[in-house]
Amino acid sequence: MPRRRIRTGITVSATLMSLALAACSTDAGSTSAPSADTTTSTIPAHNDADTDFAQMMIVHHEGAIEMAQVVVETSESAQIVELGERILAAQQPEITTMERWLAQWDEDNPTEADHSMMDHGGMTMDGMDQASAMASLEDVPADEFDARFLDLMIAHHEGAIEMAESELENGENPEARALATAIIDAQQEEIAEMKALAADSAL
Repeated sequence: MPRRRIRTGITVSATLMSLALAACSTDAGSTSAPSADTTTSTIPAHNDADTDFAQMMIVHHEGAIEMAQVVVETSESAQIVELGERILAAQQPEITTMERWLAQWDEDNPTEADHSMMDHGGMTMDGMDQASAMASLEDVPADEFDARFLDLMIAHHEGAIEMAESELENGENPEARALATAIIDAQQEEIAEMKALAADSAL
């Protein structure tokens, strides 16, 4: 009798072990299928409006940085220099972010040809393109420099807001739309600030 119990116990244990191994094998097989799916890289959801927004805003921001660098080096107004420094600090990281998106979306970053073809992001400042605006800053008399910068940067910010509003109307990528909202909020505040500075300097 004891021997029979031992054999029975061994048989039951062996059966249970076989079932457990089969279950593990089934589980392993079930987990392998999703992992195979996840190896297929997917491009984040975006449309042509998102791509245009990122490409054109990169060019647009580069123009703002170019003007801000000049004002930081040239202006004798502490407030305007501080404004220029804030523009530099805010817009360079945004350029880096948008370049990362374009890489993730498998879209091209703006080339030198794009910079000229898009006429500085498709926007002008007081009827001038980027090159003409920079030339006017270099040629303006020193006592008119700050006012000229403010006029140009206000127009420049208005162009960025227009581009961001277009992204909110037509884009679908959540990150791009969030950046568009942030650009609108930040640049509207800076426009109000620049208009106040321009009014003060005119007194």
